[in-house]
Amino acid sequence: MTAMLIGYARCSTDQQDLTAQREALVGLGVSLKRIYVDHGLTGANRARPGLREALAACRAGDTLVVTKLDRLARSLPDARDIVDELTARDVKLSIGGSVHEPDRSCGPLAVQRPRHGRRI
Repeated sequence: MTAMLIGYARCSTDQQDLTAQREALVGLGVSLKRIYVDHGLTGANRARPGLREALAACRAGDTLVVTKLDRLARSLPDARDIVDELTARDVKLSIGGSVHEPDRSCGPLAVQRPRHGRRI
């Protein structure tokens, strides 16, 4: 089976428009029929129908595509939980065209640790 690109777009208020995100996802290679959206829902709440549908549409080898990390999650712990779920299912995450590689320490969600007591 061929790997697919699955897109996810979200805006927090009903007054915001998803057009720019949809266009960006299409520009990143996602088919319009493979874009799932949440309109008027905060990213702080994981219970979002569009996100649930996007995650359900992903199969092993597929890539979930978002334009920016804050469209997927509003907190680092939530983003890590989503990435862990995707990784366990052998699904990649593309953030604005950069594919997250969980086995690389310099992936987009990697946490830099201070060296020798210095803060970063």
